[in-house]
Amino acid sequence: MENSKAKGFGARGWLLIVVLFTSFMMFQVFTNFPLNILKDFYGGDKAIAPIMSIGTFIGIVLQIIISSFVGRIKSIKRVAAVVGCIALISAIVVAAVPVKFNDQHAPQVTIPMLWYAAYLLVNVCSTMYALFFLSILAGQWFPTRKGTVMGIATIAYPFCNGVIGFFAATATNPLGEGKEPAIFMAFLPFIIVCAIGYVLFLVGISDYPEQVGAYRDNDKNLTPEIAKKMMEEEIENKKTSVWHTGHTFISRDFWFASVTCGLILMAAIGTMVRSQDIIAYFPKLDYKIIMLIVAIFGAIGSWLLGVLDTAVGTKKSMLLATCLMILAGILGTIAAFNKIGALATISMVCIAMSMGASSNYTVSVAAQYWRREDFQSVFACLNPLSNIFNALAAVVVTFIINSNSTGNNIPAVFAFVGILGVVAFILMSLFSAKHVKETDDKYREAAGKPLDDALVGRK
Repeated sequence: MENSKAKGFGARGWLLIVVLFTSFMMFQVFTNFPLNILKDFYGGDKAIAPIMSIGTFIGIVLQIIISSFVGRIKSIKRVAAVVGCIALISAIVVAAVPVKFNDQHAPQVTIPMLWYAAYLLVNVCSTMYALFFLSILAGQWFPTRKGTVMGIATIAYPFCNGVIGFFAATATNPLGEGKEPAIFMAFLPFIIVCAIGYVLFLVGISDYPEQVGAYRDNDKNLTPEIAKKMMEEEIENKKTSVWHTGHTFISRDFWFASVTCGLILMAAIGTMVRSQDIIAYFPKLDYKIIMLIVAIFGAIGSWLLGVLDTAVGTKKSMLLATCLMILAGILGTIAAFNKIGALATISMVCIAMSMGASSNYTVSVAAQYWRREDFQSVFACLNPLSNIFNALAAVVVTFIINSNSTGNNIPAVFAFVGILGVVAFILMSLFSAKHVKETDDKYREAAGKPLDDALVGRK
């Protein structure tokens, strides 16, 4: 539960939130926007969606490999700095490779293989940078307040969806004047913000808050000596975590939680990467206005579900998110069959609210129900497993959209979201913090480690 004595996040804590926000922006903009808005310039959704999925799968494999020795990595920050730099350079290349037109105004990329290579690389590296390494740091800086912190940082997702209409207008408006699309100019503000965020990460964030004079959870009741001792004990204990990869992957509760996280991600990412097609299905809806509404309610949902995560527990917050998915599926299916734009808007709002928190939970579950010393090991398994669903989202939703004779099967997309919500609700209902504690006791006893009540009463 949240330490009531810890107020605010501190200057360094807010800096970490800004860095997380910009990293999530990099991931969202440079993987989502090309598929959602620019697909016709690069071979269509059938060409781009598989690259997104392959890139995410590569990131997943890397995360699983790293999970076997993550506790022995001396500095997560150093590794993140290298991966983040590659991600940023790849993003710039994705934005900078020009689109040229032939005499028939058929869009063609002048150096297609360079663009595809950069797009693959930005998918791999932005996933590793934002969703893996920086998320580990968030759990280390705010182990008991991670829900609130991530709830604020992941407002980046609805924010990006809110401005996607303006991005589309900037990129494609020149076409109406017979000019080439202004893709680089559309991406430029995001490049600048992401670059600033990366520099702030390099100069202001460390592996542990104690290394820069800050406090875990911003709890200033701890003396510097006690805080340093806790940090040193945690670093040492991580090297011998009983929740190694083998133990983690045979835990039933690990699977209940990770698959639930994955299904929430799949519903959110899958619908948002094809939001242009979904909203276009309803003739009276304006894309820019709807995405602004999505941004507003997505931000509210991200913050609210994050606060609830900290206040009442991660499991209850996740169950609420799955209920929003179910509601979105029901309302959206009715709306799509009857072409009711207002009802479709409400459905998109529900998806947006669950989307805002979709990336919170992989951090929250691992930090909430396992020990601090085991957080890295569990998260390094949970996050890649959840992101398998993320990797499949674009391809699956694209397949569903193209599954009927018109190539516009939007009712099935909403029905799919509802089904994912039902399955996710059932799985998370089966999750038991008490059973995690019992399993932890068994592993610690076998390893000769002392038993205690550290995991008792986890909500």
